[in-house]
Amino acid sequence: MRQYIIRRLLLIIPTMIGVTMLVSLLTQLLPGDFIDVMLADHVGAGEDKERIRAQWEEQLGWNDPWIVQYGNWLWRALQGDLGTSFIGSFQTVVEEIEHRVPVTLELGVLALIVGVAIALPVGIISAIRQDSALDYVIRGGAILALSVPGFWLAVLTIRIIFPELGLPPLPLIYQTPGENLAENLRQLYVPAIILGIGLAGPVMRLTRGEMLEVLRQDYVRTARAKGLQENAVIVRHAMRNALIPVLTLIGLSASILVGGSVIMESIFTLPGMGLRMITALKDRDIPVVMGIMVVIALVVILANLVIDIAYSLVDPRIRYN
Repeated sequence: MRQYIIRRLLLIIPTMIGVTMLVSLLTQLLPGDFIDVMLADHVGAGEDKERIRAQWEEQLGWNDPWIVQYGNWLWRALQGDLGTSFIGSFQTVVEEIEHRVPVTLELGVLALIVGVAIALPVGIISAIRQDSALDYVIRGGAILALSVPGFWLAVLTIRIIFPELGLPPLPLIYQTPGENLAENLRQLYVPAIILGIGLAGPVMRLTRGEMLEVLRQDYVRTARAKGLQENAVIVRHAMRNALIPVLTLIGLSASILVGGSVIMESIFTLPGMGLRMITALKDRDIPVVMGIMVVIALVVILANLVIDIAYSLVDPRIRYN
């Protein structure tokens, strides 16, 4: 296991190089750049914009070929320097990420907890009660969770559900758990539930399908024939064998949760990486875009590594040699 983990960690290096190279290439294809934004906002009509643009391009090294620009960025990144934001506070990218990563991670973890807490027990119950009225209701709910867009549900919650139920509005100023845990959770619970519902739909359907397949296996019938209680049959024999594909889907959902957080952070004004990514793309703030993509790629890679390790905990027959 230790050698497997070391190999997987070493594979992060070429994976990150490939991801950052692709993102860097895609940013070259974006129309316009941050110089256009700066010229429009800060340079008067009488000034020589072409001269100013040429100076900035020379200073930033934009006259070099793309591969040279990427190589310079990669060399600085290996030394812990992801650059400086072109727009706004002109903070270093590392400082911006330090402030925003905890918000996005907290939202993603809460959404994952909500989604799994809903999907696993409901999927198991649906499989046990196959073709019953409850099963049809659960399956319909899963299809609804898959069909309803998260942004629509978020807007519906803010504009209709909260006023109709007389619930207090969500706080507009973000507070960290260290500052005020209650206010922090009050601001995050709605977007976390909405993201969790979106995750629960596919996980619940897969859990149900895998449980139905496992419950038909000979070893489950043998366990029942030996007189084991139904709860022991479900938990000890059926559920553990059905969880392997479900864990795979949960690991793949890490990237989906990151994508969903972009929308939720925008709607609920959460100062996370998703909201900053949108403003960075709008302003063509390339260093920030690159830095955020590095963090997102790392989160997805490490999440899938954790899922791979969890396989051997759920099913002791799985060994990594």
